[in-house]
Amino acid sequence: MKIKVIVAGHEHVHFASEICDLLAKSAQERKTGIARRSIDYISKKIEDNNAIIALEGNQVAGFCYIESWGHGKFVANSGLIVKDQYRGKGLGKKIKSKIFQLSRKKYPESKIFGITTSMAVMKINSELGYKPVTFSALTDDQSFWKGCQSCQNYDILQRNQQKMCLCTGMLYDSKKNGQKFNFGSKDKILKRLKNIKENMFLKKK
Repeated sequence: MKIKVIVAGHEHVHFASEICDLLAKSAQERKTGIARRSIDYISKKIEDNNAIIALEGNQVAGFCYIESWGHGKFVANSGLIVKDQYRGKGLGKKIKSKIFQLSRKKYPESKIFGITTSMAVMKINSELGYKPVTFSALTDDQSFWKGCQSCQNYDILQRNQQKMCLCTGMLYDSKKNGQKFNFGSKDKILKRLKNIKENMFLKKK
């Protein structure tokens, strides 16, 4: 059966509980923090058409949602999940592409950002036009950074005065990007991102 990757709406609200469970499971498996969200919070994102859902029939295959920070100056594509049985098939990339397009449509003046430890997500972001940046280039909205409290690495973020952590910050600025920024081949993308991360730690030391 074909998987549909679509903008979530009212008819998908009944999936909110399952999605929350999948987010919690993903955070536990990766041992990093996906900010914990309530069923009501996810339901609201779905109701407001601020989420992308992937469905195979009546089964959830993946999900991602939009968050707005700093009075709309920044938006983040958060909570990307893909169910185990659907991984390795490019579904994560399709969801990220859809949520990116939705973000640009609904928030055309906002900068789009994310923080992640996933090299796969970094690669997808790079292909969409994001660039690696220091945390100082991201939102200073403390409501966003409080979401990191559920991560086991939160103490690292605190020790570094919220300037760096194990995550890499990535930013898409439509006013500066214009066209998609391309790092090059997959190997070059991964190598460049690794070097950026290593250099950040070396400078801090």
